[in-house]
Amino acid sequence: MTQHPNRLVRTLSMLDKVPALLRPRVRNWVLRRAVPFTGTARLDYAVMTPEKVEIAITNQRCVQNHIQGVHAAAMTLLAETATGMVVGMNVRDDCLPLAKELKVQFKRRTQGDMRAVAHLSAQQRRLMQSQDKGEVVVPVTVTDASGEEPIVCEFIWAWVPSKKKVTAPNPASAPA
Repeated sequence: MTQHPNRLVRTLSMLDKVPALLRPRVRNWVLRRAVPFTGTARLDYAVMTPEKVEIAITNQRCVQNHIQGVHAAAMTLLAETATGMVVGMNVRDDCLPLAKELKVQFKRRTQGDMRAVAHLSAQQRRLMQSQDKGEVVVPVTVTDASGEEPIVCEFIWAWVPSKKKVTAPNPASAPA
């Protein structure tokens, strides 16, 4: 099955016209406007492909907890955004991606900046293209400046048709 680029992939491909030096900044601006909360946290969209999405967050005051580490909610946002974007780059235009379930285990205190990398297999990508609805477990690895994983996450994403199908009324059941 040939995969056709969806709206998100087509939009990001238009950034190829932007000079390479400015492309990361423009990509961040576009995506932060599309999902405003990611702009508040100043997420950095480092890698955006249909197979892999890598997003970083800098340990700065606006995302810190009381001990100057990246806040638990910001870590979860980082992982959720990476998994959601990789799903978003694969789901058909006539479908809507929905976060269905997340599990987060906080293993240890974070050190410095953080990075989340989410992947989809070829089989998962084919499933999104061939079925009107379904769900996938999206692997994501979240590391901090030490290279360790302070949190372990599991995200389940679903997709459903974006509009309910309208069925024609049955003339036999209409009142006379």
